[in-house]
Amino acid sequence: MILNVDLHCHSNVSDGTLTPAAVAARAKANGVDIWALTDHDEIGGIAAARAAAAELGLPYVAGVEISITWAAQTIHIVGLQIDETNAELVQGLAATRGGRERRAHEMAEQLAAVGIPGAFEGALKHVGNPDLISRTHFARYLVEIGRCADTSEVFRNFLTEGNPGYVPHRWASLEQSVRWICGAGGVAVVAHPGRYKLSDLAFDAFFNEFKQLGGSAIEVITGSHTPDQYGYYAKVAADYGFLASRGSDFHSPSESRVDLGTLPPLPDSLTPVWHNW
Repeated sequence: MILNVDLHCHSNVSDGTLTPAAVAARAKANGVDIWALTDHDEIGGIAAARAAAAELGLPYVAGVEISITWAAQTIHIVGLQIDETNAELVQGLAATRGGRERRAHEMAEQLAAVGIPGAFEGALKHVGNPDLISRTHFARYLVEIGRCADTSEVFRNFLTEGNPGYVPHRWASLEQSVRWICGAGGVAVVAHPGRYKLSDLAFDAFFNEFKQLGGSAIEVITGSHTPDQYGYYAKVAADYGFLASRGSDFHSPSESRVDLGTLPPLPDSLTPVWHNW
């Protein structure tokens, strides 16, 4: 039996638009068999997600997506099957969230300088959790005021490196993220590796370091990969001996490329990250 497993999505506790309960209901309606909510640097939605999933009879996995800096790039590490009460994880995530407000004010200053005033206050209107104000919230504001047609256009013209509103942030380290996840009893997974602009040599160094630190899986089938990348990262998983994960990276019914539970299955040749759950 092929399970419909979705182990990467977001609620309004981070940068999604739906509540954890609404995301659970959408996952169930779309035929998901095992579901994880993985909000950015935040575990505040886990209790509501778990309760909603239990009410729906939907098997639930506690998760998080941690922002890290590696080789001056932002990379995301998903933690699955975590104990969200683990003290080091809780403290580490709080520290990671801490720099977001200062960064957001700097982003707003840059946008004001190119004729877009009030962006900080505008972005806040789209924030479910003020501790987690992010580029996505600024993007929604720029769409709201008609500066761009959609969030994709925003990221082509603003908020990304070389464009107005881009402010880098120093996140956690790879070592910290894997230690927090594994220390909380979880499995560390590289989120959507196809999104990162690393050379083959840098990727090799990254994957080897991740594995040495205790990381054990990568996302292969994800809403952030193209179909061509499915095969490429299936080979990467096989070459490095990683378990394979699958997740839509769903944020919103109107913004996400892929809906919950609608991705193709993992290749038969790979061992799913959920194989012994």
